Order: sequence, then structure tokens, then C-alpha cells
Amino acid sequence: MKIAQYLDSTYLKTPEQSGISNEETLQIDKKLAQEAIDHGIFAVMIRPDYVTDIKKYIQERHSNVAVGTVIGFHEGTYTVDEKLAEASKAIEDGADELDFVVNYNAYLKGDLALVKDEFVKCTKLALQNQKIAKWIIEIAALTDAQIADITKNISDWSVENFSENDLPNIFVKSSTGFYQTEDGKPNGATFEGIKIMLDNAGKLPVKAAGGVRTPEDAEKMISMGVKRIGTSSALNLIKNESSSGGY
Repeated sequence: MKIAQYLDSTYLKTPEQSGISNEETLQIDKKLAQEAIDHGIFAVMIRPDYVTDIKKYIQERHSNVAVGTVIGFHEGTYTVDEKLAEASKAIEDGADELDFVVNYNAYLKGDLALVKDEFVKCTKLALQNQKIAKWIIEIAALTDAQIADITKNISDWSVENFSENDLPNIFVKSSTGFYQTEDGKPNGATFEGIKIMLDNAGKLPVKAAGGVRTPEDAEKMISMGVKRIGTSSALNLIKNESSSGGY
């Protein structure tokens, strides 16, 4: 199985989190972009501050590797207006794909109206600008029933508010990779969580993110029906190697 076309090669640590400079972070992102160009990886997923430079880098090499970035990352608690502003700036900077973090804290408090409002407004912005919208639901923070419920709600809202042709461009995504779990529990995609998402996503594609570290796991996810995989181990997966850490 050629898995490169399913991969979003990911680096989402801030310079502060990594203990390095902005320039060093940019060099990591450029290396990621070059690997994607060289190996046919579908997209690079980076922080908003680096979109302009990485888009330019890819264009100068006449490549069609997509540039994705994260919005409301990683807590998801940004206001709707803040997410819209961040997404608008990312679009202006050349992002092809916008991975929004659902305000899952609002969802857990029962404020479904807020979650629907941000979903509809932000997805509309992305689609009107011919961008892909992905919604990170943070499955490690949710029970199985909540994973099913929020996925189904996103599917229902998509059908209610957007056209049939739009649906392939609205993803439900599992994880940020930054959520802090207890007792060593997975904080990213699991086969069980992904199956629940696939069972409730309707016509929406599903992206598995975080914790996919072996070629076998990636191939199983794809066989289950996942359309994209977010990983910081993209090169390892392509080279048929396992990765012991990272996103």
C-alpha cells in the first residue's frame, strides 16, 4: 500500500515548547516540506506563523504539496471570532487546509449551540475560499458515547448547512496530540476511537491524528476507511520503519 498520499506530515510545537528559535523552527518546517516534496506526501501541517514561508518554499519548487495549519490550537477554547480571525489570516498567508480545534470544553458543558455556531461559521469561511476544513474533536477528552455524538452532530450540521459537493472537504479529525492524559492512556488516534468516528461521520471523511507510528497501524487505519493520517513520523512510515515517539 502506498501510504504517502494519505499523510499529513506534522510539526506543531512552538519554539517555546521546543526550546529553539523561530528560525530553527522554520528550518524544521522547510525540512518537512522538502521530505513531502521528495516522497509524495500529501500535505505538511504546521503552525500558522510559518505558513507564508512554507507556502513560498513549496511553490518555488513547483510542487503541489498542500500546506495545512491549525486554528484554535490546541485547547480549542478560542472564541468564534478569534478562530475566524486566525483562519482568515491563514487563508491570506496561503494555507490550503485549516484544522480547527472544536471547543470540546463547551461541548462537555452542554453548550452545543456554541459548538454548532463555530462549526458553521468557520467551515463556511474555509469552503468559500476553496479550502479544506478539518474539525479536531480531541477523542482522548471524550467518552465513546461523546465521540459518537459529536461526530454525528458535525455530520448532521454539514448536511444541513452545506452542499453534497462540499462534504468531501469537511473532515472530522481525532486529536491534537497535545492533550494530557492520565495513567499513560493514548492521547491520539486509537482503532476503537476511529471506528466510532467512521461509524458516525456519515459522508464526511475522517482523519486519524496522533499515535500512528508504524506502517502496519497506518495501513490498518486506511483499510478501516480513514482518508488522511496526521503524523510526525511520515518519513518512517513511508520507509516501512516504526517510530517510538512524537505525534
